[in-house]
Amino acid sequence: MTKIKLTEYSHGAGCGCKISPMLLEEILTSTRTEIEYSRLLVGNSNRDDAAAYDLGNGTSVLSTTDFFMPIVDDPFVFGKIAATNAISDIYAMGGSPLMAISIFGWPIDKLSAEVGRAVIDGGRAICEEAGIPLAGGHSIDSPEPIFGLAVTGLVENKNLMTNDTAEVDCLLFLTKPLGIGILSTAQKQKKIEGDEIEPAIEAMTTLNKIGAELATLEDVVAMTDVTGFGLLGHLSEICEGSDIGATVWFDKVPLLPNVEKYRQMGCIPGGARKNFLSYRDKISEMTKPQREILCDAQTSGGLLVIVRKSGLNTFMKVTEEVGMKLEPIGETHKQGEHLIEVR
Repeated sequence: MTKIKLTEYSHGAGCGCKISPMLLEEILTSTRTEIEYSRLLVGNSNRDDAAAYDLGNGTSVLSTTDFFMPIVDDPFVFGKIAATNAISDIYAMGGSPLMAISIFGWPIDKLSAEVGRAVIDGGRAICEEAGIPLAGGHSIDSPEPIFGLAVTGLVENKNLMTNDTAEVDCLLFLTKPLGIGILSTAQKQKKIEGDEIEPAIEAMTTLNKIGAELATLEDVVAMTDVTGFGLLGHLSEICEGSDIGATVWFDKVPLLPNVEKYRQMGCIPGGARKNFLSYRDKISEMTKPQREILCDAQTSGGLLVIVRKSGLNTFMKVTEEVGMKLEPIGETHKQGEHLIEVR
């Protein structure tokens, strides 16, 4: 296969392509009276990662979709990242994936079928790692390459994680380091050096399987994955849904290697700026480094987990057993002057 650079065929990259939270809210504000469905446990109103429909037997089916334009040049790796990102929504809701179907847009006049096949093969590889089939999909002729999945999952209702169940006096944990947007922007700007993009690729292709296990812990009260709205955007959704406030300890937030190096070089994704403008009124005053990192648009990011302090030991034991070395990055409390304080 001829060496190609997929990122040259798209105007955006990964979850940085997402519409800003402020504009998205305007778009999704319906002028119609919504019909209520008694078995729809999670829908549009919750701003959650997936929809949940009660099957009436103590379990719910989960349904989600996620897709975007290339964030890396290698088509097989792009497929892996997009699939990992889509399946993450199921894990973030405390569920296990059952199957996936692909969403595929391809500029057939610019990129060969061989390259397209490599993208889908990457998605299939991640589905196999998750133990589910890539069972079909839909494709269109598109001016830019697009790939993602629609994923179906299953969760026990007692383990269902939503954005409106967080409590005060809890600790915040993040299962993957931040900085994916900054490093991928450095790659797109051709500033990345050597193999310094590799830690970001490893993070983006690591499944958030731990979410299904964490959801079974009594003292894990809320969970979401951190993607295009950045850490502060997704945390603000939890705080608003749960009517609480939170403080983020900036020095405790884990970062990928060399993030600060490329941040200082100006490799800031447009998505980070859109994010800040969307929710800056909800956040306390921040320094420039804090703003550019905490608003950084993540692709296939980690899980943001809200844990009661009483359950800290059990939580740490479960995460350490899978090789995670986590420490709290903040805490929850009653709302103050700002929804989120950054210190």
